[in-house]
Amino acid sequence: MIIIVGLVGLFIYWQMNQTEVPFSGRKQLNTMSLQDEVKLGQQSYVHILNQEQEQGNQVLCASEGGCQGAELTLTEDVRMIGKRLQAAAIELEAELEAQGYAFTPVADQFDWTYYVVDSATPNAFCLPGGYVAVYTGILDITGNGDGQVTLDDVRDPDKLAVVMGHEIGHALAHHGAERMSQQKVMQMGQMAVGAGLGDMDVSQQRAIMQAFGVAAQGTVLKFSRAHETEADKIGLDLLVRACYDPREAPELWERMGKLNEGQGPPEWMSTHPASSTRVENFRQWMPDAVAQYESRCGPLR
Repeated sequence: MIIIVGLVGLFIYWQMNQTEVPFSGRKQLNTMSLQDEVKLGQQSYVHILNQEQEQGNQVLCASEGGCQGAELTLTEDVRMIGKRLQAAAIELEAELEAQGYAFTPVADQFDWTYYVVDSATPNAFCLPGGYVAVYTGILDITGNGDGQVTLDDVRDPDKLAVVMGHEIGHALAHHGAERMSQQKVMQMGQMAVGAGLGDMDVSQQRAIMQAFGVAAQGTVLKFSRAHETEADKIGLDLLVRACYDPREAPELWERMGKLNEGQGPPEWMSTHPASSTRVENFRQWMPDAVAQYESRCGPLR
């Protein structure tokens, strides 16, 4: 009985903290204030960049007056892409607000910051508040794919814009806050279930807690894949508004799929959709994206 009461209360709490993601219409759980979310993003950004430097991975142009040559060019190129995407994000949120969506625009409030980390790790991220990092390890993947990171890899910026737009999409849709809110609810649920197991023997308690853990993990993975798909679509919308070629998005994920072929778990066990699924999504979205691009930016070559 205690378990049922606890879980019913948890369900009510979940429903009362649902908000709509204006970019997709999906309902999300979010119990964090924007102020707390941005503060955590800023603190995490500083911590990550400091940690990278402690591990010997230079943060390019982090010190004033010490930035020149290739370091300066890479940093300026990343910041140029970022500024175009952030302007697109501000425009997109303004249009959604004008259409009557009830949400708080954040792109015009973010403290947009961009750094390049000299690391072989193929990574990029955007934390709440607009704190962006691009790792040099991803530049050859988004560049010419010759196995070396050079300035040639940023001469055609469209694929890098795909990655950065996707990461910015996560921040705009508050995916980090949603994951933390979900973890909080899962912990509350675990406590509720645990409180109702007092009269059961140890083996029964263990079986129930394991079942709850499996169900909770499956829910988290499902939401994580939904976040990735949502960020893909938001990123594509930003690409079009920033006049980057949207056709580069499926090509990038085809390339990523070949690089990661056979290395990951099945999609249902993964936090990310399979590359083939992402490619197919982009193929379905592409006719509309191309039409919007050409109406805004002119004919695609």
